[in-house]
Amino acid sequence: MKLQKNRLILIVSLLLVTGFLMTSLVSFFVSRASLRSQISEKELPLTGDNIYSEIQRDLLSPIFISSLMSTDTFLRDWVIRGEKDASKITRYLSEIKKKYKTYTSFFVSEITGNYYYADGILKKISPDEERDKWYFRVRDMKPDYEINIDPDMANRDTMTIFINYRVFDYEGEYIGATGVGLAVGAVKRLIETYQQKYNRRIYFTDKEGNIKLYGSDFPVNIKNIAEIPGMQPDVMKKLSSLQEISFKYVNDGKTILLHSRYIPEFGWYLFVEQTEEAAIRQILYTLFINLSVSAVITIIILLFTNMTISAYQDKLEGMASTDPLTGAYNRRAFDIILKQTLKDAIRNKTDISLILFDIDKFKETNDRFGHNAGDAVLGNIIKITGSCLRASDVICRWGGEEFLILLKQCNINEAFNIAEKIRMTVGKTPAFHGGREIYVTISLGVVQSQYMESEENIFSRVDMALYEAKKQGRNRSIPAPSFRE
Repeated sequence: MKLQKNRLILIVSLLLVTGFLMTSLVSFFVSRASLRSQISEKELPLTGDNIYSEIQRDLLSPIFISSLMSTDTFLRDWVIRGEKDASKITRYLSEIKKKYKTYTSFFVSEITGNYYYADGILKKISPDEERDKWYFRVRDMKPDYEINIDPDMANRDTMTIFINYRVFDYEGEYIGATGVGLAVGAVKRLIETYQQKYNRRIYFTDKEGNIKLYGSDFPVNIKNIAEIPGMQPDVMKKLSSLQEISFKYVNDGKTILLHSRYIPEFGWYLFVEQTEEAAIRQILYTLFINLSVSAVITIIILLFTNMTISAYQDKLEGMASTDPLTGAYNRRAFDIILKQTLKDAIRNKTDISLILFDIDKFKETNDRFGHNAGDAVLGNIIKITGSCLRASDVICRWGGEEFLILLKQCNINEAFNIAEKIRMTVGKTPAFHGGREIYVTISLGVVQSQYMESEENIFSRVDMALYEAKKQGRNRSIPAPSFRE
């Protein structure tokens, strides 16, 4: 028996050494091979989505402002009545500029040709003037607005991003163009913020590939994306048909992974780049760490396998202590934890509380969206709940759509606040399934254990609190009264 045991230990040790070594090496090579796909297909598109969301927040407000100006009844009435008092439109544009903190605001009349801005009349536009061609382009275009970058004559020719919006009278006749402008420098600072936040190079091009906006690390001598060394010459052609693309190119010996997507509000393309080398260095460093850790683990196993092999089966049984769907503890494991926690609470004279909750009208959710959607809801709620709890707190799937939370060193008031945080977060955070958002609410009962109170009594009180929450209309938290009351 002893010989067989030693042989088993030797075989296990050899398997561990071989397994650790092969796993580490295979992991390294597989990680290196899949790195480009991971970054190109997941990380860079996600960064692009995040930046797009921030662009909508930071840069699209001028479009909204210009849209409001184009339909403003004061502006249209003033033009229709003959533009008699220029001070009125000047004051209007000045207020727009101050209120929305834009770099400039303007209106160009189709009737008089006057270019009005916050300080008065700047000039009369002319089709023969090169700098006025933008207006006649706007007048003849089909979309309601355009975004272009031009020097602003009213502000010492500072390069400015203009939102040019077409204005119509009440009969649908074109009467001019209005809008606001942002200084390019301010927008570039936003790009710098994005680059520092995501640690990637970011720039924008128009549909012809002309570089429109970029950060400080972008080569100033490059005016079109085709001029970037190693860039695919047909990248803009591919983008025009796909709207979104990921690929790689080599520049100065470095492999660069790139993702691009179309920004319809601007008519531009957003490019996000990342070099591959930094990520590979991290993988190599991880390989060395894995090998070192594997060696340490192997030595430890060789020293202690003889003492631990008899307890191995018990450890495997312990792995069966979680709910397979949600990852929360099951009732058996939770009962063990609760018993020990109650003993510790009595010995150390500390508070513990329980929260019992279930999903309101969960059967209706299953019937309406299907059981797979119900599973997605359960997983979403566990994720939300975990984010609201402390590291020492324990959550258990009590049964079906019921969950029980153990809060150590937590009184009833603190537990109630945690319950409310979970309830409100669940109510506003949908689960996603089949391309649909699924909103649910939960009802919660909250209880604080009393000194020497039995488990049965605690469960009875928290269950009654949950019942009361359901009875009062659901989607609420109810604290249980003391069992002495």
